[in-house]
Amino acid sequence: MSENNTKETAAAENSISAATVLSDTKKAIICVILSAFFFALMSFMIRMVGDLPTYQKAFFRNAIALLFILPSFFKQKCSFNIGKHNLRDLFIRSAFGTMGVLCNYYAIDHMSLSDSNMLNKLSPFFSVLMAILILKEKPTRSDWLAIVIAFSGALLIIKPSMNMHFAYAMIGVFGGFCAGSAYVFVRKLSKSGVKNPVIILGFCLFSCTFMLPFTILCGSPMSAYQLLFLFLAGLSAAGGQIFVTKAYSLSEVRKVSVFGYTQVIFAALLGIIFLGQTPDILSFIGYIVIIGSAVMKSRS
Repeated sequence: MSENNTKETAAAENSISAATVLSDTKKAIICVILSAFFFALMSFMIRMVGDLPTYQKAFFRNAIALLFILPSFFKQKCSFNIGKHNLRDLFIRSAFGTMGVLCNYYAIDHMSLSDSNMLNKLSPFFSVLMAILILKEKPTRSDWLAIVIAFSGALLIIKPSMNMHFAYAMIGVFGGFCAGSAYVFVRKLSKSGVKNPVIILGFCLFSCTFMLPFTILCGSPMSAYQLLFLFLAGLSAAGGQIFVTKAYSLSEVRKVSVFGYTQVIFAALLGIIFLGQTPDILSFIGYIVIIGSAVMKSRS
């Protein structure tokens, strides 16, 4: 009888554990979709700011986001006393994140909203590759196939050639790599017990400190119109950061990252409605190929 009770208890615990994982995955999916909407909105606001240096846009975006994140940091009584190893990982996450933002903003300013967002959304595939090195996660054959297909789709958007569109697109791809690498370190820090507000605040503080000298020495005067859209971009960025950090702290990268591709849909709609930007046929096929490969990967 005692052995049967033990087995029943173990089965019940496994059932509860499975339900918890499922619940966390669903929450993570919702968080990823919300972050996708806010990041698409942020890219639209950045485009609306107009002709300002990329580093200046990035500085004000993160400085404003910082104001919205600080209350959460103090409310949860967080501390940066997280150990040397975690501090190193937080530094790397913040450095990758900062480079990702700069490259993404540069691409947004020089490409269509949907194309720049799509190239940035190569980040989940770069996350899979970086997770091999950082988290020791082993991709399946379907993961490798999805990566190859995704980068084939990216070529349709990049349109390799010796012109400036190619250069802008490669900057966008590098931004996707940096973002994907940053998300892997978000996952690693979360697994080590570092709280989300610490991860977000560390990134914002690092990026603002890095870009402040350039903004002071080489920045351009701003109108009230530009300040308004920078404020809205910062607000949207804060929402995106909060939800994406929460998502990757709840579930594995490979399980939820595919839902981040809704960002491209949101960005395309904003571009079509407000900017009159309609993707060309090659870009549209590229979107389908990349999103299709992501869906295939998520079901494997």
